[in-house]
Amino acid sequence: MQKILFFLMFSYSFLGLAQKNELGKVSIEELQEKVYSADTSAVAAITFTRGKTKFRYFEKKGFTIVHECEFRIKIYKKEGLSWANYKVPYYIGYKDLNNDAVTFTQAITYNLVGKEMVKTKLGNEGKFKNQLNEYWAEASITMPNVQVGSVIEFKYEYESQDIGEFPIFYFQHSIPVKYAEYISEIPEYYLYKPLIRGFVPVNSEVKLGDGYQNFINEHSQTVNLRYRQVNSVYKAEQIPTLKQEPFVDRLENYRSAIYHELEKTRFPDMPEKDLGYTWEGVAKTIYKDERFGKELDQRQYFESDLEKIIEKATTDSEKISAVFEFVKTSMNWNKTFSYYAKKGVKKAYQDRTGNTAEINFILISMLNRAGLNAYPVLLSTIDHGIAVYPNLRIFNHVIVAVDQEGKRILLDASQKEAEVNVLPEFNLNWTGRLIKKDGSSEEINLFPTTPSRKAVNMMANIGADGSVSGKMRITRSDYLAIDFKDKYQGQSQEEYTDALEKSFGMTVSNYSREQVKARPLTENIEFATKTDVLNQNIYLHPLVFFNFDKNPFQSQQRKLPIYYGYPIQFKYNISLVIPEGYAIESIPASISISTGEEVGFFTFNCAGAENKIQVSATFEIKQSVISGDFYEPLKVFYERVIQKQTEKIILKKL
Repeated sequence: MQKILFFLMFSYSFLGLAQKNELGKVSIEELQEKVYSADTSAVAAITFTRGKTKFRYFEKKGFTIVHECEFRIKIYKKEGLSWANYKVPYYIGYKDLNNDAVTFTQAITYNLVGKEMVKTKLGNEGKFKNQLNEYWAEASITMPNVQVGSVIEFKYEYESQDIGEFPIFYFQHSIPVKYAEYISEIPEYYLYKPLIRGFVPVNSEVKLGDGYQNFINEHSQTVNLRYRQVNSVYKAEQIPTLKQEPFVDRLENYRSAIYHELEKTRFPDMPEKDLGYTWEGVAKTIYKDERFGKELDQRQYFESDLEKIIEKATTDSEKISAVFEFVKTSMNWNKTFSYYAKKGVKKAYQDRTGNTAEINFILISMLNRAGLNAYPVLLSTIDHGIAVYPNLRIFNHVIVAVDQEGKRILLDASQKEAEVNVLPEFNLNWTGRLIKKDGSSEEINLFPTTPSRKAVNMMANIGADGSVSGKMRITRSDYLAIDFKDKYQGQSQEEYTDALEKSFGMTVSNYSREQVKARPLTENIEFATKTDVLNQNIYLHPLVFFNFDKNPFQSQQRKLPIYYGYPIQFKYNISLVIPEGYAIESIPASISISTGEEVGFFTFNCAGAENKIQVSATFEIKQSVISGDFYEPLKVFYERVIQKQTEKIILKKL
């Protein structure tokens, strides 16, 4: 399978865009528009969005970044009214810098009343600020008098002393965009690496020009600062909506956007300084923080408990299981993700409650004290995004890697349902970073390699009237077992069997579930259902009621990766007894279907002898995530599997 890439290189040429887009230039014609011509299903469309990042100089603070962003949005349907509310998150978790700041301006709603354009300006009552957590806050607006047909405009300014990276500019949104433009003006003293993410073609032009600024010095004098600067312009047009598709981990990961990472500074009469973060730099910085390295070094608070926990363990595997089970069951997650301890591991251990860092730090320290090699692994959860380049902010969680008999096992004790080497699914976000005290680090693949399995064993009798009754045993392992428990947690057995009967079109006469709190999870079901009888012939699906209903891939084409999260294997073994007075007229032929490139496999075998029919089938997806370039073979694979499952066993009355 070829590597999945979704970062685009940019070409250095301009689009032929003649349209002039400026705030305050709304036309009557735009207010009269009823639909967006390029996508009549659009609930709203961004007429234009423009971002600009420039530098502002202060004598005491030096350069700061100022990011301006403008929007004009046309509302076509009532579902588009949500765009009247706009939010901008900003960072407040600095130790040595002032918090970032966001200010909204030029916010106006335009409506057509009769033949006249009416403007409604946003007042202070529609502007809000809210602290989300210790690291992030959010500025938001609610535009006034917005209705179907309105055009809204606004601008915001994002100011930051953190010049290490720019605020992200997004070319693509959940509604179509007619035109998007991003401009950066970077003084020659800084060298940034731009990265464009996504699948939207973005054209760019880069030129060297002159820059200047005026500032007031300590003597209250106006000083003019002149320098050369790199001026860049990035443009795109007719950008389609970023739409949700089946098997996507996080749609936001694939939204077309531009990032900037500071690589070097080069001030006059000073040596060039490399400031781009490396993974080793990230590891050292995090480990030096007292909320990280110092917390991992603490052990005295659990010493007496650890002796009891591992007293019966004789192998590394037994020690890992014993310590993991203790931490997982005794500690309670406070619903906060972090890779820093907030109240400290000792206090968290006493309270039996902590954030993800505190719980997993306890696990790491216990494992190390038990004589094992355990390490922290930094990661970003699925809802938090993918690391574009080495930096501190992308991470929001930490798990545990421990060496066991030449293998590396991954653990997350913050979740009760987690198992050894079976992480909670929110962790399965491409790669993590194992870091060590000496600053070394290594990339850790977070995707499982062992398939999660579902095995169905069924024995059933077919009646002359088309009745089918029997027993089946369904066993699930790993993520399929965890998903099952998560989905039906809190349901009574009666509620579950009612749903089962409705889903499969059967009646359940007896039901039991084994090992609910451990893997694998097994269901035992006694059932009865009906199949088709026509002209005294009986027609039956070989897999009874385990057929795929429809192909999940309906789009003509796809660019986004296909995310399963983990490999899967479904196996079916079905034994059917033919009613007396009937013989096999026909059975589906055996077949093997493959996508190629070791991705998807389906095997089907059906054989009849005397009064019995034996059916076996296996459906497998062997990769956790598949390139969007492989969409067509995968789509065809599902179509062929479904087509095969439409074939029926035909029993003829003698």
